[in-house]
Amino acid sequence: MARVLDREHLGRRVREWRQQGHSIVLANGCFELLHVGHVRYLHSARRLGDRLIVAVNSDSSARALKGAGRPVVPAAERAELLAALADVDAVHIFDELDVSAVIELVRPEVHAKGTDYTELSVPERETVLACGGRVVIVGDAKQHSASTLLRKIRGDASH
Repeated sequence: MARVLDREHLGRRVREWRQQGHSIVLANGCFELLHVGHVRYLHSARRLGDRLIVAVNSDSSARALKGAGRPVVPAAERAELLAALADVDAVHIFDELDVSAVIELVRPEVHAKGTDYTELSVPERETVLACGGRVVIVGDAKQHSASTLLRKIRGDASH
């Protein structure tokens, strides 16, 4: 069973899970360079429900958010890496700058965000609430980032 799903197949999978009585958790991000902070975030998110869906920014939306030269890893590869994690049940690549359209499709019971947010600062908070879900902040303190790793790799650890 493939775990990287387009929007149509994601909708079908969610309907199947709901018919089976499963609760849905949605996490999202660029996941440009998978690191321990991501793993901890997704592991914590998985504990909040029966199924974890991870929505991944497409290359164009990641570039718009992160800047020129980003992402360094293509979306299909980022999605494949995430799909290989035991905590992840499905992965979806989305083109929009925020994950509202995916929230409206999935209608998760929980939208899990990392500790670089607060419940009030999550951009899609109102969409989550309108869809009957709740926002939960999970993971460890923000001590890891792809941007920091890229600066180290490029030899500019001063930032």
